[in-house]
Amino acid sequence: MVKVAVVYHSGFGHTEVQAEHVQKGANSVEGVTAELIKAEDATADLGLLADADAIIFGSPTYMGTVSAPFKAFMDASSQAWMARAWKDKIAAGFTNSNSLNGDKLSTLIQLTVFAAQHGMIWVGQAEMNGCEPGKHGDPEAINRTGTMLGAVAQSENDSPKVTPPVGDLKTGEILGKRVAEMTKRFVS
Repeated sequence: MVKVAVVYHSGFGHTEVQAEHVQKGANSVEGVTAELIKAEDATADLGLLADADAIIFGSPTYMGTVSAPFKAFMDASSQAWMARAWKDKIAAGFTNSNSLNGDKLSTLIQLTVFAAQHGMIWVGQAEMNGCEPGKHGDPEAINRTGTMLGAVAQSENDSPKVTPPVGDLKTGEILGKRVAEMTKRFVS
């Protein structure tokens, strides 16, 4: 069985909803099991990731970068880095913020560099912007922002009852499925 870990931090609940959709996509692939792991739990016990064949990283974008709890997880991973414990594992990432752009690309770049530091193999978003001409930003479109490095979502406010748009969540599912498929091919 191929194992995918979805490690995430969520400040208001939006990134957690996105993480659940990434997990759903990964779990849709036969022979793959995906587990949600809060960044705070992974910070306390890196052993939670030892058996993972792939790790998908998720953080809200705060001030153009990952959240402080996710950064604490990144810093705590230095033990795994020294041991090269995640070398050749598949990696991917996703993020969410209130703004349509919000410098989410900066967060995805930070996650990509983090994965590269660990010797991981990055899988990006393969879906083209699904918006019809003249309907840019359609909340039901797949990859509506046209971001290729990972999946991005946008949430309107800090209420956990207001989830990211359906297209953003579906984009997360597609990324989770792609990572699971790529990991399954790589592991076999």
